[in-house]
Amino acid sequence: MPQSRLRLADEAVNGQIDLHCHSTASDGILSPEALVSRAKSAGVTLLALTDHDTVAGYAQARDAAEKAGIFLLPGIELTARWGRQVVHVVGLNVDPESAAIGGAIAERGRLRDARALEIAARLEKRGFSGAMAGARQHAGEGVIGRPHFARWLVEAGYLPDEAKAFKRYLGAGKTGDVSVDWPDMGTTVASIHAAGGAAVLAHPLKYGLTRMRLQSLLGEFQEAGGDAVEVVCGQQNPVQTREILALLERVSASRSGGRALRASLGSDFHQPDQPWRELGSVHLPADVEPVWALWRG
Repeated sequence: MPQSRLRLADEAVNGQIDLHCHSTASDGILSPEALVSRAKSAGVTLLALTDHDTVAGYAQARDAAEKAGIFLLPGIELTARWGRQVVHVVGLNVDPESAAIGGAIAERGRLRDARALEIAARLEKRGFSGAMAGARQHAGEGVIGRPHFARWLVEAGYLPDEAKAFKRYLGAGKTGDVSVDWPDMGTTVASIHAAGGAAVLAHPLKYGLTRMRLQSLLGEFQEAGGDAVEVVCGQQNPVQTREILALLERVSASRSGGRALRASLGSDFHQPDQPWRELGSVHLPADVEPVWALWRG
């Protein structure tokens, strides 16, 4: 069980809630301050900044949230491995200064740096000179990810848009798809708990798994000590939401005596021109136990 850190007042959960979004500290377009301002305009009252494998944007977001009157949960989205499958685990209400989070970030930083160098080398061989410098320019002080290479390829005039960059060079099975031996899911959950946070399995429908494999993932996540699952991530068909809830019920029924996984949600916001991932645009069904119940009272 995660240790309770910040407690939520009623006003924090009475508006729009968004517990998954990204800033320029990782692969988002908006600075932490601009992201908080946009969330405020969308009516968000409870926000978690969950940049990929970093908490570098938290201090700026915290200061902006205090001025805007938004309750901010410190968060992170850690890259992990489930067998050969890459999965993402969101840590909510973590201590961003804890040794556990610092260690998890440092390990992934080394892996991300090595991956970025390999992606750049592969793109260079395909004739895209200056790939590493271009990606670094777009990443700034943040961690380098494939979206930064995509943005550089577009800016340099090689491709018309980022979607084409992923389709031709950076997507699964393409030149820039570099495999990484990420820390396993159980270790990742333990790191989040050691930092006082709750571990949430991010966007389970985005892994392209069969329903049987997805149920296995949910079950093993629960056994690893996971606390919640993103039942809603970005705008999705209500049928998909019902499917996730049905799978969670099966997992709970098959593991009698275990703690049921709670429900979380988030837009997975990265940039303003993606309305299907707009801040504060998602809602949980009324009949689920939300992850923020851990921090009420």
